[in-house]
Amino acid sequence: MTDLAAYALDRLVADLGDIPVVTEEKVVRRRSRDFFWYSPILDAQLDGKSADVIVLPRDEQDVIRIASACARHRMPITVRGGGTGNYGQAVPLVGGVLLDISGLESIEWIRPGAMRVGAGAKMHTLDAAAQAQGWELRMHPSTKRMATIGGFVAGGSGGIGSITYGGLRDPGNILAARVVTVEEEPRIIELRGDAAQKVNRAYGTTGIITALEMPLAPAWKWIDVVVAFDDFIEAAAFGYEAALADGIVKKVLSPITWPLPSYFGALKPSCPDGKSVLLAMIAEPSLDSFKSLLGGRGTITLEIPTDESPSRVPLYEYCWNHTTLQVLKSDRSVTYLQCLYPHDRVLEKVAEMRELFPDEVLQHLEFIRFGGRVTCSSLPVIRYTNADRLNEIMRLHEERGVFIANPHVFTVEDGSRYKRADADQLGFKHEADPHGLLNPGKMRSFVSKRR
Repeated sequence: MTDLAAYALDRLVADLGDIPVVTEEKVVRRRSRDFFWYSPILDAQLDGKSADVIVLPRDEQDVIRIASACARHRMPITVRGGGTGNYGQAVPLVGGVLLDISGLESIEWIRPGAMRVGAGAKMHTLDAAAQAQGWELRMHPSTKRMATIGGFVAGGSGGIGSITYGGLRDPGNILAARVVTVEEEPRIIELRGDAAQKVNRAYGTTGIITALEMPLAPAWKWIDVVVAFDDFIEAAAFGYEAALADGIVKKVLSPITWPLPSYFGALKPSCPDGKSVLLAMIAEPSLDSFKSLLGGRGTITLEIPTDESPSRVPLYEYCWNHTTLQVLKSDRSVTYLQCLYPHDRVLEKVAEMRELFPDEVLQHLEFIRFGGRVTCSSLPVIRYTNADRLNEIMRLHEERGVFIANPHVFTVEDGSRYKRADADQLGFKHEADPHGLLNPGKMRSFVSKRR
């Protein structure tokens, strides 16, 4: 840091008064990371990037004071929740302030079908509070026990529950967002309904989220189920059939090819050698219907109630991006992709990709609703060789009608071919962050109109 930058930082910290800050370099550098190392490309680009100071607001008034001070001193701000993202969303590219919102954890209210909460509240805590009143979150990431609700909205797209409710992009899955602007005199903007999409998957570039209203679903007793199949395509075909069975209440349907289940730690005894598996979360009243639909096509090797106690690993921590993590724990030479299959040719395209990449791309599907139709996302584990080959694999997918959300880039626009930063997000950034101080470099289409 230059002497001028250090002086500006000292002035900023002095302006913050009694708001807690952390300046210890090792702590700041550690908290400036997320799970970008899933990607060897991002690992090379982002390793060593760090904020200069961590600031820990205790409430929204602290956030307003921080935003004002940063605007006056033209100090960059990167907002951080649980730090569970995979694309470097929470990694500061140009130093400045790491704004840790985990102190904004209040639950303002829970009503039938909805809750209003602080953006820093842990999703596991929110789900437990909702369940105490007969409700639960509609969807959550596989990192539910670490992730904050604000981080999920700003960086995520869907997850466990998306087989029933779709993604955060779908109408009704974010009810409202409360946002603080980064200006000398910050404003509070309440985004309701579709307007809340201005902060969804924007990586914290379009305003500081301080509170969210989220919809709730009726709470079920969930049963974790593992079904073993001789062939992966059989697992995928049954998963698709179960996904289309609207009368079966489910939260996860995840076909995973062998040898990926061999990396599954505590779940490995339920994953027979050489078998592909379907991981499923089924509502207890639907379990008999699920088994009847299965018939004799696969073998149920596990059937237990979901257990999220600290000493247990729930089934959802083996699916979605946790599948990749389970492999990376033992083999850091692999990476992954994020794909979306066309709804009208799901099984055809799954078989085509399996034939095209029999050993290099290890298939892992997640059945979801996308735009009101049942299809599947895919998070295959890739035997990585180099960036050119990885780009070639992505190109071959897209040439054959399988869309790619590229997890090897850190900008909003480039990360997804089917969810770009549209003019609404870009226009709102000019309104909420006119100096371009929020997570600079993550929305490449933004150019500040102010000096």
